[in-house]
Amino acid sequence: MLSVLVIDESRSRAGEICAGLAIAGYQVAAILADSENLTAEVEKLKPDVILIDTDSPSRDTLENLAAMNKNMPRPVVIFTHEDGKEAIRDALKAGVSAYIVDGLDARRIKPILQVAQARFDDTQALRRELDEVSKKLSDRKLVDKAKGVLMKARGLDEDAAYHAMRKLAMERGQSIAKVARDVIDMARVLL
Repeated sequence: MLSVLVIDESRSRAGEICAGLAIAGYQVAAILADSENLTAEVEKLKPDVILIDTDSPSRDTLENLAAMNKNMPRPVVIFTHEDGKEAIRDALKAGVSAYIVDGLDARRIKPILQVAQARFDDTQALRRELDEVSKKLSDRKLVDKAKGVLMKARGLDEDAAYHAMRKLAMERGQSIAKVARDVIDMARVLL
């Protein structure tokens, strides 16, 4: 059973949301009137999903979501009446998985949360893949730079410089990127 953190400035509206969540098979982790201490609340409650019902998402709400999203990303669904292009773009940049205009209908909660979870999972997978590719590119640049240092300092050709680093990496039980970083650091000291 997924737990949902509900944020709504209206207590009566929050009650309706909680009833809809219960009918859909979700557990309510807590109800907050605003997102002021969002990161602390998410850290304490560890909800699976965050649902925000608001007339218009405030700048503070979006900033709090963006801050939370850096260290503790969660699927976030916003129900609102604000349909401006800029508001939607700002919400998506803050990490919102689903931005639903024209209010909340209890019958739609389950499919909307399922779509938000799926979109969140896809986004997280893309982020991990991007981080991995970025790291590989960064490591490749380090290796190329270190090869250049070895070619210049020891008069090696490119293949010999690479094989020297690879051999050292194997002897030390380290990655070739770590050895390349060490070569570059030593070159700064010695040259």
